Amino acid sequence: MTDMNQIVGSHDIVMITLDTLRYDVAKLEEENCPNLCGSGSWEKRHTPGSFTYAAHHAFFGGFLPTPANTDKASHVRLFHTKDTGLRTHPHTWLFDAPDIVSGLENEGYRTICIGGVIFFTKKNKLAKVLPGYFQESYWRMNFGVTNPRSTEHQVNHALKLLEKADPAQRLFLFLNVSAIHGPNHYFVKGSSKDSVESQRAALRYVDGELGRLFDALRKRGKTFCMAFSDHGTAYGEDGYEGHRLAHEVVWNVPYRDFIL
Repeated sequence: MTDMNQIVGSHDIVMITLDTLRYDVAKLEEENCPNLCGSGSWEKRHTPGSFTYAAHHAFFGGFLPTPANTDKASHVRLFHTKDTGLRTHPHTWLFDAPDIVSGLENEGYRTICIGGVIFFTKKNKLAKVLPGYFQESYWRMNFGVTNPRSTEHQVNHALKLLEKADPAQRLFLFLNVSAIHGPNHYFVKGSSKDSVESQRAALRYVDGELGRLFDALRKRGKTFCMAFSDHGTAYGEDGYEGHRLAHEVVWNVPYRDFIL
């Protein structure tokens, strides 16, 4: 496990949620995703929530996806709020705040959210809650699920912010990638229905765009990156469609953390 007490304050921190990415899809595409998996492989984990809104509240509280095993020794959290009375690991960073975003802000981080799916649009009061964790939050129509080039536009916006950012100030950059969320059928030519194959194609597209972001982050210095899914989705398994339901294709998610 990475010692987060050595990371916080010395590294930029990036959290990328690959919205709706299934674990089995991520594993099938590992060899085709050099940016996300060039230095390792996906770990199977369980999400704390079956849809975006619930899962992200948990993530920002420090509850990242949990290793999908019964070995409690491996269930060590990177972040944990102080004074809970619960036992923590020496490598866990303890924050004195209700969430990791404001906890990092208290440590001098500039906190930035680049939204994707509907819960980040800020179009109504509900859609302002998750972006409201951050000092700065951004959403455009072309960041959303209906744009086949959404990740390109999200990364372009991130690059503009990085170009103007103070190199001496640490950043916490959060990116909610919308392209893998449905509709994704347009990533397979001639397809009119979302499927495992179209989600695989969407993931390959996303990986290609993230390479530009990772290159820019490397130029700034050391970056600790967390990339994972908030939940999966069902494409007809056992009669289920979609998410916000209790099926293994929804609860099993891919997780990786690595230093750029």
